[in-house]
Parts: sequence; C-alpha cells; structure tokens
Amino acid sequence: MPPVERHPAPEAPADRTEARFDWEIWGVAAAIVVDDPAALAAARRLADSELAAATAVCSRFEPDSELSRANSGPRPADGIPVSPLFAEYLETALAVAADTDGAVDPTLGADLEALGYDRDFARLPAPAGLPASDGAEHVTIAVRPRVSGWYRTRLEGGRLHLPPGLRLDLGASAKAHAADRIAHLVADATGTSVLVSLGGDLATAGSSRRRWEVLVQDRPEDPAQQVSIPNGSAIATSSTRKRRWRSGGGTVHHILDPRLGSPVDARWRSVTVAARRCVTANALSTAAIVRGPSAVGWLSSRGADARLVTIEGDVVRTGAWPRETRVDEVRHG
Repeated sequence: MPPVERHPAPEAPADRTEARFDWEIWGVAAAIVVDDPAALAAARRLADSELAAATAVCSRFEPDSELSRANSGPRPADGIPVSPLFAEYLETALAVAADTDGAVDPTLGADLEALGYDRDFARLPAPAGLPASDGAEHVTIAVRPRVSGWYRTRLEGGRLHLPPGLRLDLGASAKAHAADRIAHLVADATGTSVLVSLGGDLATAGSSRRRWEVLVQDRPEDPAQQVSIPNGSAIATSSTRKRRWRSGGGTVHHILDPRLGSPVDARWRSVTVAARRCVTANALSTAAIVRGPSAVGWLSSRGADARLVTIEGDVVRTGAWPRETRVDEVRHG
C-alpha cells in the first residue's frame, strides 16, 4: 500500500495523559494514540480486526484475498460477486479516480506487476542508493499510451464488472480509507479521541476539541515541519523517494502515470495535504505527484492546504498550510 512511513504521532503535552501503541502492518510503520489510556487495549483490538478484514479483501499479495481472486479468476458477464466491505473499498477507489480525473487509478495492478511489484514490498530488490536528483534514473516500461481502466470498472448490485486485461490495485486509497475507518470505530466505541497513523496516512477522530501535533517529514534528510491539526481532521503524504526497487536495470517507484503505466517523472520529493478525511488528503497528495509541474495550480484550484517539497528540497505551500517553522520552535518554544 501507498508510501510514507514517517509522521510520528504527537508527543503528549505535560498536562495531558495519552497512551500509544506502535507496530508494523503492510510493510509500513503504524501507530495508534488515545486520550484515555484505559481505551488503548480496546483500540488495539478494533484496529487489528479492521486491518485483518481490509487485508482479506484488498491485499494484492494474499492469494486468497477477494482482490486476488477477482484479478485472477473468471469474469462472467453478470459480474463477480463481492462482499460489502470489498465493495466499499473499491467504491472509495473509484470515487477517488473520478475526483482526480483519473490521476489516481485503481486499475494499475498489471502495470505494477510488470515493473516487478508482484510481491510484498519487503521482498523486492532494494535500489543501490538514491541519487541527488531523479534525473533519468527511472526505467520506462510502457512504450505507448495506456487506456485508462477506472471508468470501465463498475460495481452494480454487489457484483464487480472488471474488463479483460485489467487488474486492480487498491493501494492508492485503501490504507487511507482504513485509517479513517479505524479512527471513527475507536472514537465511537470507546468515547476517546484517537489518532491513527498507517504508514503516514494519518486520521483523527473524537468529540474533544483538542489538537494534535504532527511532524511532517518524508525522509530524515528532508525539511521537517511540526504542525497542529484539529481533532477530526487528517494528513497524508505521497512520496517519490520511498517505495523504490530495482527493475530492468534501473530504479523505479510505486506512483505511476496512468497514461503510460510507468513511474511518474518526479517533480516533487513529496506532497503532504491536510483535509477532513484521510482518503481525501491521500487522493490529493497522490494526484499532485502525478500532475507534476501543474500540481501547485491544481491544488490551489481545489482549495487544498498542501506542502510540496521539490526534488531540490525547496518547499512550496498552497491554501492555509502554515509557514515553515523550525521543529524546535514548536516543541520547545
């Protein structure tokens, strides 16, 4: 699932008691933080249950998942029957595709597999190193334009109509949607305010009016900023510097240009967006990476609060994203 393992959960203020749990899921770092320490055990159980259910329907690497069976099995004329949960995750992915004019396409599974991303990321051949700039490092697999598949994929009456040749990959939205679901499940079930981070896709929920302090930084060498977000909001980061592997004699990354089915030419190291829902923030950040030079104007036209980091390490902001503040000013000032 999509990238960015670094959005450390907030440090607890001196006048607030919090509890947190850290673990790893889907090859990324995860964390859950609750206002009420007594709610942590229940929060963990809910998160584990939700993530297990999401894996069972959405994983491209589990051969028995619903997604794997849909990709590999027969495609009858009346469609493939799917569970309500699979339908929800796929409907979310198709809505993201429509909202981003196809920049975030859930039908790129075959293209990712052609690039070698056909197993869990931890098992892929690691790149030799990261260059100072992205240059011509990437391997382009596609040699002609690709026909977009998201608008030809339909869900009708609990049945999936998937055209021949298309293979689904829900990674661009499933992790963010899972973060949203878990945050609201925990808040509703326990009454606590909660922050959920899945590989940097971060969602918060709860009835309190508290704010969460979040460190925004993709890689250790990248510019860092501590920001404060209100309860009930979310942050997501998409990155071209993570999720890289060796393929065809070069290095590729996981964010593909749907027009070609190959990695986008990186204009941005990372894009971070704040929104009410994590799935919205993730859709905007990923689409901005795909849009490249036009990302700033597109995000501005959407009224998005975003922070874009160029390949050279410069920071560009849109909307109400705050000015750059030194991390130690926020932590200790």
